[in-house]
Amino acid sequence: MTIVPTLRRSARAAAAALASAAALIACGGGNPLDNPSGVVNTPGGSGQNLSFVYFQKCVNPILVAQLTLPAGGTGSCAASGCHDNANGTGGAFRMQASATLVDLTSVTPDAARLSEMYRNFYSAQGSSAIGSPTSSKMLTKPLVQGVLHGGGQIFADANAPEARLLAYWISRPMPQGQDEFSSAADAMFTPADADTGTCNSQ
Repeated sequence: MTIVPTLRRSARAAAAALASAAALIACGGGNPLDNPSGVVNTPGGSGQNLSFVYFQKCVNPILVAQLTLPAGGTGSCAASGCHDNANGTGGAFRMQASATLVDLTSVTPDAARLSEMYRNFYSAQGSSAIGSPTSSKMLTKPLVQGVLHGGGQIFADANAPEARLLAYWISRPMPQGQDEFSSAADAMFTPADADTGTCNSQ
């Protein structure tokens, strides 16, 4: 005898779910089980890598520095409440603030890939759409451009020196078929030498 009330409750729950779905569709919600029509997935990558040497000399210093924030005060991407590798709460992008420079003249690429600096590079590259700065979380999040960022706005605008260095790095992948240690990265410095040159940003 208790089966009939249970079936009636189940039928009422199913009817309520269908009514809710119909209401969403009626008020412009679309199919509640479908992706929103405004979601555009960026194309797959080209298989290219960003430059490791430019990252460690020009980008990593930005990510570990105490920056003056547009809203006032200072903050660091590598802080413990943000993207610190051990205690960060900032998603998949992780930094090790203590990472030291890797001397690429004295270690093999395989040895460099075991370093803390490489872990920083790998994490930052993973948050980048290679060749497309404006599609990269590495740049859009600190600028709060069409995406939420728990840390708020970090750079005043896209012309901030730090933002320009990040955009330059992301927009200039190493040539197809060459790895992240390619000497092609020398052209990203003035003079064209990663050891002695200053970081280009345009």
